[in-house]
Amino acid sequence: MKTITICSSVAFYRDVIKIKDELEKLGVHVIVPKTALRMQKNNDYEVSHYKTWFADANDYHKKAELMMSHFEEIDKGGAILVVNNEKHGVANYIGGNVLMEMALAFFQKKPIFILHDIPHESPFIEEILGVLPITLKGDLKSLVKQL
Repeated sequence: MKTITICSSVAFYRDVIKIKDELEKLGVHVIVPKTALRMQKNNDYEVSHYKTWFADANDYHKKAELMMSHFEEIDKGGAILVVNNEKHGVANYIGGNVLMEMALAFFQKKPIFILHDIPHESPFIEEILGVLPITLKGDLKSLVKQL
């Protein structure tokens, strides 16, 4: 069974859980960020409840731990799926943290799938295109076929 690790902005974690469930029904083993699982367990998807470092800079060690933990999850998977919904009025949003995760997958020579279109207005467009992602145009069944 192929394993895919999902990467996305915390703002999309409710959708990440739905995508995880859908992919598992299609026979894929899915790894999601630990915070997504906490949000699901608590039925609380309010980002500010988890990103405490904005209110208290002493909590940035939590951000570092979450980043390292998800890098380890990327290492376990055979590919990554970037969930890039709209955020703050920006279509197909990919932020800095997800870009770092994409770079790690690229370095590890793992396929990088992007759920929606490439965010051509992104300040990171050169780097996003440079990791040679495969766009799915929202089609998860296409992902399963390509794994």
